[in-house]
Amino acid sequence: MKPPTDNRLARALRPYLELPRGIYIIFMATLVNGVGIFVFPFMTRILTKNLGMSASEAGAVIMLLSLAYLPGGLIGGKLADRFGRKTVMLATQIISVGALIPCGFMPASPAIIPFIVVSLLFDGITDPARAAMNMDLTTPENRQTAYSLLYLGHNLGFAAGPLIAGFLFNVAPQWLFWGNALAAGLASVLVLVLVPETKPSQAQIAASYESTSSERAERGGVIKALLSRPLLLAYVAISTWLSFAYAQHRFLLPLQTAGLFGSSGDVLYGLLMTTNAALVVVLNVPAVALFRRFGPLVNTALSGFLFAVGFGMLAFARTPWMFYLSTFLWTLGEILNATNSEVYVANHTPLSHRARFNAVLPFIWGLGWALATPVSGLTVDSFGIPATWLIVGAVAFLASVGVLGLSAAERRTSSGASQGSAEKSR
Repeated sequence: MKPPTDNRLARALRPYLELPRGIYIIFMATLVNGVGIFVFPFMTRILTKNLGMSASEAGAVIMLLSLAYLPGGLIGGKLADRFGRKTVMLATQIISVGALIPCGFMPASPAIIPFIVVSLLFDGITDPARAAMNMDLTTPENRQTAYSLLYLGHNLGFAAGPLIAGFLFNVAPQWLFWGNALAAGLASVLVLVLVPETKPSQAQIAASYESTSSERAERGGVIKALLSRPLLLAYVAISTWLSFAYAQHRFLLPLQTAGLFGSSGDVLYGLLMTTNAALVVVLNVPAVALFRRFGPLVNTALSGFLFAVGFGMLAFARTPWMFYLSTFLWTLGEILNATNSEVYVANHTPLSHRARFNAVLPFIWGLGWALATPVSGLTVDSFGIPATWLIVGAVAFLASVGVLGLSAAERRTSSGASQGSAEKSR
């Protein structure tokens, strides 16, 4: 007789064994790409140490880089819904990866910035096609499991990536760029060769018009389709502030560790990022199984409370163990956010506009990332890092309260719709 714990584990793992083949290929590609994410986690240190910028100057440049990504998404969404996912991915990834290669020949020169802008612009064009492909391959029934697996793949790779980058940063900075390009290129080849085109056919879209599903197709442009989903728009607007808070682990955290611990702070930051990824690997499956019952909105709100505590406590961090405790808390928040936020969006995105929604909505989210660095950079220069962490914690807390309010509004809307349907059937 098997112990009950074995049965619970089997039930938790079974959904992961029943996913479409394409999701497993994308999982492997995501893992490979995660190993090679070298440049952007260390962008703050590249700008401040290698290029000699202040915190506010670095924040402004990172905002520029974030803004460069956003228009690419708007272009890529329309292209992917019209021409297909793989066609757009192939053309744009070649340019995005290629733009990183020249940076390796001048890793300490301001001339790298235009090349990184180009890389991010074309990566932004790629992302709506990539996200739409994930939606195409999944259904509301298996989507949380599939997205959880892809998130796990990213973090399995990312567990090694920043640790490697932490050492490369000081001894071989050119390989931050070349290694990043190599991994991204290989990941793209895996998907492009082994995953077939997934764009829904016109027949599928036409049949969907008569559906009552929250994914039913919509006639007209993207603005009309977005306005038909007011709760989704409200969710994205509120959760943008969670993005603002979460983005600080790539900006404030490396500044703080370097300021407290000198050159060893770069290694500590790399270890914290590796700890973050390792915790995701260990906690991802049990966290998804444990919290699935609460639904995407409640789980997103809980993620914000964990951000508030995990980032807010860094205002008082002076020893490494406090940084590790903080990392545990905000990582758990990250897991809940990552495995619920995209699911909520996917479940409310029309079949006919998947790539375009995955362009416009991340554009709104991206504003949180874009604002994070300049606002925090100015706050650091004026009031210091501890005060800035307190502000970040407060923003996350207020965003969580907003998501809980949205959850209550959605329950009222669903209840009203159910009553209306019941009255019509009488």
